[in-house]
Amino acid sequence: MSFLCPPTRYAFKAALAAALLSSAACEDVELPSAVSGSGTPGIQLSVGADDAAFASVSAGDLHSCGVTTAGAAYCWGDNTSGQLGDGTNISSNVPVAVTGGHTFTSVSAGAAQSCGVTTAGAAYCWGGNDSGQLGNGANTDNNVPVAVSGAHVFASISAGTSHRCGMTTAGAAYCWGGNGSGQLGDGTTANSNVPAAVSGGHSFASMSAGLFHSCGITTAGAAYCWGLNSRGQLGNGTKKKSPTNAPVAVSGDQIFASVSTGGYHSCGVTTAGAAYCWGYNFYGQLGNAANAGDITVPVAVSGSLTFSATSAGDNHTCGMTTVDTTYCWGYNFYGQLGNGTNTDSNVPVAVSSGGHTFVSAPAGLYHSCGVTTEAKAACWGRNSDGQLGNGMRTDSNVPRKVGRNPG
Repeated sequence: MSFLCPPTRYAFKAALAAALLSSAACEDVELPSAVSGSGTPGIQLSVGADDAAFASVSAGDLHSCGVTTAGAAYCWGDNTSGQLGDGTNISSNVPVAVTGGHTFTSVSAGAAQSCGVTTAGAAYCWGGNDSGQLGNGANTDNNVPVAVSGAHVFASISAGTSHRCGMTTAGAAYCWGGNGSGQLGDGTTANSNVPAAVSGGHSFASMSAGLFHSCGITTAGAAYCWGLNSRGQLGNGTKKKSPTNAPVAVSGDQIFASVSTGGYHSCGVTTAGAAYCWGYNFYGQLGNAANAGDITVPVAVSGSLTFSATSAGDNHTCGMTTVDTTYCWGYNFYGQLGNGTNTDSNVPVAVSSGGHTFVSAPAGLYHSCGVTTEAKAACWGRNSDGQLGNGMRTDSNVPRKVGRNPG
């Protein structure tokens, strides 16, 4: 996931486009169809029995991507930099197939780029490349997947705004792209268009790349973060970035299972299922029932919920509980909390799932997405560029099925 910088981010107005598809060619589907800011009933694309089953989905800035259970990658939304990977620069409000014939295990949508890992552990990226975020040794945009340089066998990749981070099957961490704030963690502030090893010699179990910072969890459950720390998003009790541009330990004695980085905040889930967040909290994105400006150490998310995962977006956060209930909290101007309102919340609120059960809920810039137990993808929030993938460009404050799901 990835984000815009604050001065631009807060200036946006709601994009409530009225260009609905003809109802003669559409029909309602099972997920709720209410549209944020509109008194007109929502119209959903007709989907057939041959629509694909999604294994995972990722919400970026103005686009989203997903991987089917067969390993095919699809993206939808803004495509001005080629981030949909279909060989064009034409935006699409429905999923389009990523070219190349690769079989992916996961795909991560960032700002104007996307990256994926194949079943063989090869990493590919596509889209904008001005800071080397495709990792292929060049700085030229590509609207088709290009191989990330090096002989690394990756287990996962996380796409941030101007940088990417990946973890190998051996637990080694590499980052590439923009590095003005030390977000690559390699001890420098120089950009790199090839993977650079993260300093410190840690063996990581998971990693996440955010706006201008990154975090990772070691195999021992220790959390480390690096990069920009102007809002306390590194969680080390200060607002100073690492003087060595290398990972610094997150404060506290929590043993983490996963971590997620957002715009200026970070969140993690402990091995006991407790959620903690730290950093910028103006919109309540830390979920601790407060709206304190900055919190530089982890604070518990309210509600005594047991989480399996959290996902930090720009100024909102979503999480999955161990009983597969989806909650979001924080900024909600575009309906990205998915609870049928456009009101911010500094505590977790349940996503209006329409009777469906989500197994994942990644948060993006101003929208969120999820995959249901029926392997169907749904998104909610801002839809200015078709990032909800439902054939429209109208915001929605409840989940809307990604349609016409690729077959």
